[in-house]
Amino acid sequence: MASPSSTRLDLDGNPIKPLTICMIGAGGFIGSHLCEKLMSETSHKVLALDVYSDKIKHLLEPESLPWNGRIHFHRLNIKNDSRLEGLIKMADLVINLAAICTPADYNTRPLDTIYSNFIDALPVVKYCSETNKRLIHFSTCEVYGKTIGSFLPKDSPLRQDPAYYLLKEDESPCIFGPIEKQRWSYACAKQLIERLVYAEGAENGLEFTIVRPFNWIGPRMDFIPGIDGPSEGVPRVLACFSNNLLRGEPLKLVDGGESQRTFVYIKDAIEAVLLMIENPARANGHIFNVGNPNNEVTVRQLAEMMTKVYSKVSGDQPPETPTIDVSSKEFYGEGYDDSDKRIPDMTIINKQLGWNPKTSLFDLLESTLTYQHRTYAEAIKKVIAQPNTS
Repeated sequence: MASPSSTRLDLDGNPIKPLTICMIGAGGFIGSHLCEKLMSETSHKVLALDVYSDKIKHLLEPESLPWNGRIHFHRLNIKNDSRLEGLIKMADLVINLAAICTPADYNTRPLDTIYSNFIDALPVVKYCSETNKRLIHFSTCEVYGKTIGSFLPKDSPLRQDPAYYLLKEDESPCIFGPIEKQRWSYACAKQLIERLVYAEGAENGLEFTIVRPFNWIGPRMDFIPGIDGPSEGVPRVLACFSNNLLRGEPLKLVDGGESQRTFVYIKDAIEAVLLMIENPARANGHIFNVGNPNNEVTVRQLAEMMTKVYSKVSGDQPPETPTIDVSSKEFYGEGYDDSDKRIPDMTIINKQLGWNPKTSLFDLLESTLTYQHRTYAEAIKKVIAQPNTS
């Protein structure tokens, strides 16, 4: 681990100057890992903005830690807090991670989803543009929507041609479903804020970088329903499957689990973000896919792998019926739709920042499920053991 006090160089050999970073959404999954990285390996200061601080409390509480004084938590909701503009003015760089980003919300809470991902982000972009602050804005791989190949006949050999499914930042179209499929409320809001950021760069000189994460996975992702999140909550696929495994239940495969996804380890992805932070000359004006095309599986294959890995790390026998199929309507409600494949092209980030992911899918699942078992297994057992009073 590099010492924060030693002189660190950017990719062009220039000394990296300490920055003050205003991180909006610092208390979430990605924010907590990014804060850890910035504290342990750099000299940058962080103004950490969020409603919750549970995932970064280990960075905030002990005054004896070497980074004491370099991270300051500000409990605020960017929807309606007048402090936001002043905190942005104090910073050299703004990183916006704030979002509603769980698929279960997209078609059951479309208004909240649109407001959170577009309307609430508007002041952040505006303040950055007006005060000449650099912005790293987190978007999503969902802005790509459906692949061109998904509209071809099922038996078409062109479906296997990367030209019809590989997602490129500067070439691929953004193809969404019909308006009544409110699952696309998230992707559409995220695409529109991307277009606004890009337009601010073109018209007003905003220095920006846009990040499109492709399923970043690791410890502290989402929540486990009934333990550190609402009992009726539906987190993203990895946490959903983890919850099933912890409870010894079959993993629910939506519409057969045929969708294909890629997964990248959070620590690999954070390396990419640090390169963006510290190499503005290479990152400004770019949109970056950040994913691992080598870790491609169907959701069904992911379920099978997770069942095996969890059995290894926990010592528990897998359930007799490891998976069950459910319809998307039953699982997510009316208005759900999905993208068939999400495979990132990595050309631009490799060329600009020299970044490539390192961690295999098996290794990232082993690390994540070890954390999940260690963190939640006992709490789940206590919940299960409680008599049902209803």
